[in-house]
Amino acid sequence: MAARNFNRPCFMRGLIASVVVMAFPLGAHAADAIRGEVIAKRWCAACHLVAPDQKEANSDAPSFSSVAHKIKSAKALTTFLMDPHPKMPDMSLTRDEIADLVAYIESRGH
Repeated sequence: MAARNFNRPCFMRGLIASVVVMAFPLGAHAADAIRGEVIAKRWCAACHLVAPDQKEANSDAPSFSSVAHKIKSAKALTTFLMDPHPKMPDMSLTRDEIADLVAYIESRGH
């Protein structure tokens, strides 16, 4: 039986890369604030001031800039958006859409 001849450092790098790739769920992507802006303008602008160029909003709903400054963490905002309070409509956003919306709200704090 012939001994296998493989380069141990290359084998280990390949193994580590495979484990890292498998750690990410299928379909996962980095949150995208630009996609979040589109979602915000479609679903949230009826009540919230979501963009600097927006002319009107409900005075009882906080602006996205205000939310961004008060936010404790992206995780807290994500949790809130996954189970919205009664005054918010059930928008049935996907996890990816929520991540994009959170990224956009966070970008409004700068």
